[in-house]
Amino acid sequence: MHRVDVQRQGAEELSQKTDGRFDDVEDCAIIGCGPAGLTAAIYLARFLRSVSIFDGGKSRASWIPKSHNHAGYPDGISGHELLARMRQQAEQFGTKVIEQRVASIARQGDDFLLTYETGKRKFRTVLLATGVINRRPPIDDAVHQSALDAGFLRYCPVCDAYEASTAKIAVLGADGDGAAEAMFLRRYSDRVTLLTLKESELQPVHLDALAKVGVEIATSPVAEFDFSSGAAVTLTNGGKLRFDTLYPALGTDPANELALSLGLVVSGDRCLVADKHQRLGIKGLYAAGDILSALDQISVAMGQAAIAATTMHNDMRDEDGEIWKPV
Repeated sequence: MHRVDVQRQGAEELSQKTDGRFDDVEDCAIIGCGPAGLTAAIYLARFLRSVSIFDGGKSRASWIPKSHNHAGYPDGISGHELLARMRQQAEQFGTKVIEQRVASIARQGDDFLLTYETGKRKFRTVLLATGVINRRPPIDDAVHQSALDAGFLRYCPVCDAYEASTAKIAVLGADGDGAAEAMFLRRYSDRVTLLTLKESELQPVHLDALAKVGVEIATSPVAEFDFSSGAAVTLTNGGKLRFDTLYPALGTDPANELALSLGLVVSGDRCLVADKHQRLGIKGLYAAGDILSALDQISVAMGQAAIAATTMHNDMRDEDGEIWKPV
């Protein structure tokens, strides 16, 4: 018998309940197939749990042309390749990948009923790893991807400001967040300019801070983008500026619809808040990754996922009477 078959058989044996619950209820659903979701899937499958992961196809990690700060890859690894390797590893241990978006989630007794395009399934536990969506400059998908691949467009200064060292950098977003990002990048280059898509929302305190560190400000909004060679912009006043790379600082939108449908309360940034074990306050519901209020980094998401998966496994063990407790 192959290793995967042995592990699947073991998962079925350990999950079988005397009331026949396993017949129509799986152990774990993971919603989101990014680094957090896939890490959790690997752990849970190796805990001999029945695991299904739903892939809506929108992981931000897939945008990364090459990550140089992910440990273990000194020459860098693309987001697409990293996700492919992680998915292969999860499937190797028995995870089922369902390439569909979950449309709804509802409590059904002690379980969760997930509805998606081609069916419905019930699960004992659910991990929300739905992430966030970057607000993008107004450019079409093909130009956006091409600019990312060429390094003319970047979203994460924590990830790749090192690669932009000494470059002529534009930051798009003339508000407090944009000012903070421009000042962060100023450590890497003395040629940083703050742009805007609309009327500037900068306050005097922002202007003073930007002037102190030498960040320039283009007050006329950007009217057009050109990423054919570098990052060029045309301003509404007719001015033209050219940069080596551009960082949008337009914010993100958390994919929190499923959480809100369950009555969860979100934080000020509309992300979820979990306890130190990644629980969300509803029995059987957990979260990991960028959907949480934390540093949006692959390494952070993977660490949260490891904690969440272990908690999920042990919570089910406790429910099934598999944990010895002194009396």
